[in-house]
Amino acid sequence: MPNIALELAKLSATAGVKSAYGEKQEVDGVTIVPVAAAWSGFGAGEGDGSAPGGSGAGQGSGGGGGSLSIPLGVYVRRQEGLRFEPNLIALLAVSVPVIWVAGRALRKIIRALKR
Repeated sequence: MPNIALELAKLSATAGVKSAYGEKQEVDGVTIVPVAAAWSGFGAGEGDGSAPGGSGAGQGSGGGGGSLSIPLGVYVRRQEGLRFEPNLIALLAVSVPVIWVAGRALRKIIRALKR
């Protein structure tokens, strides 16, 4: 049986910017470099089947994993210089929870100042 840790490392290496966007591109003298945030996690376990209330006769093992890649935008290099162009959909998806938390915190601060 192959080493599971090595196999998982190979899988996680393919996640990230390449899976969200692809490789760096050159189009009409303009270089486009993709940017993404990536997370991955894996786990494995082995049991003897002796769960409380069970018969204790079985054995088992298992594992799983997953990854998440969010395309944040691209760096564009032109003759004028380097510029970051964000992915607006990802920016909105990240902004909504931040704005919600900031609004709740501001509400609590205002309530505390009124006392």
